[in-house]
Amino acid sequence: MMSLDACPWCGQDPLYRQYHDIEWGVPVHADRTLFEFLILEGAQAGLSWLTVLRKRPHYRRLFADFDAEQVARFDAARVETLLQDPGIVRNRLKVQAAVSNAQAFLAVQEAFGSFDRYIWDFVDGRPIVNHFERLDQVPAVTPLAETLSRDLKRRGFRFVGPTIVYAHMQATGMVNDHLVDCPRHAACAALQ
Repeated sequence: MMSLDACPWCGQDPLYRQYHDIEWGVPVHADRTLFEFLILEGAQAGLSWLTVLRKRPHYRRLFADFDAEQVARFDAARVETLLQDPGIVRNRLKVQAAVSNAQAFLAVQEAFGSFDRYIWDFVDGRPIVNHFERLDQVPAVTPLAETLSRDLKRRGFRFVGPTIVYAHMQATGMVNDHLVDCPRHAACAALQ
């Protein structure tokens, strides 16, 4: 069910509204879902999130349902095949980054036991709940996103600039940036 007073960024598009009302800002702890958002946020760079949401089913099919172990083994021939499919963002650097990010993701899992444990440590295991009243108050990047971005890059991740990382934090509920008058603000805050 779509909220009547949703955050204004999602507009009236049913897919966007569904994403806002069901997923955005909900704390995610499943490594596969965290990997999915990492890949999708990287693919979104320079595009609208709605464009990527529309392509999401194709990404799930072509990227082994975001199984990082399988994606990490994609070879050059597989990358070339992916680049021919109009169902995804056909940008060579983004597709290659998805493969190398899968490899870096596995290394983080090995070092920390899970990607979840690694990334949620940046917020001490609890979502940051902001209390913005207007869309223009919501930042595109924060010092914490800059810190996390630097650490991800140090670990070999690509397409993880601070703006992409902050979008990832919002999407996976590490940050609750629903506006205070949006019903999802309280609902997501209760999920801590």
